[in-house]
Amino acid sequence: MIHQLADCKSSNIGKDTNIWQFCVIFPEAKIGDNCNICANVLVENDVIVGNNVTVKSGVQLWDGVTVEDDVFIGPNVTFTNDLFPHSKIHPKEYLKTIIKKGASIGANSTIVCGHTIGENAMIGAGSVVTHDVPAGELWYGNPAKCIRKTF
Repeated sequence: MIHQLADCKSSNIGKDTNIWQFCVIFPEAKIGDNCNICANVLVENDVIVGNNVTVKSGVQLWDGVTVEDDVFIGPNVTFTNDLFPHSKIHPKEYLKTIIKKGASIGANSTIVCGHTIGENAMIGAGSVVTHDVPAGELWYGNPAKCIRKTF
């Protein structure tokens, strides 16, 4: 289901995926099956979203972000894709950020580009991720650091 107030230009939207009002989905974006893309989400062209992903309201997935299956992205999570942004000056290629299968990112976290969040890792609300996060760990804080293994 694509809400009538969404601007979805992509034909690469999976079965049983919901895209809610005021979303903007660029033409080359790929979104898998059974996803829930909540209101006010932007998804650029060089973005891949796997299956069974929830992206809560107020998230922008910029070029270079890959989200694997079964990921939860909380409200207002911020992703970056350029370590040295300038107006009207763009890098030849954006840094890649990978969110691995089963990871959860808490509300209002910032994920600095060029990093991987491992399988089943958890990022606590409001954290600033500046390094790769290993699988199965809970990271929290600014800058985020490992608090404990999640299981």
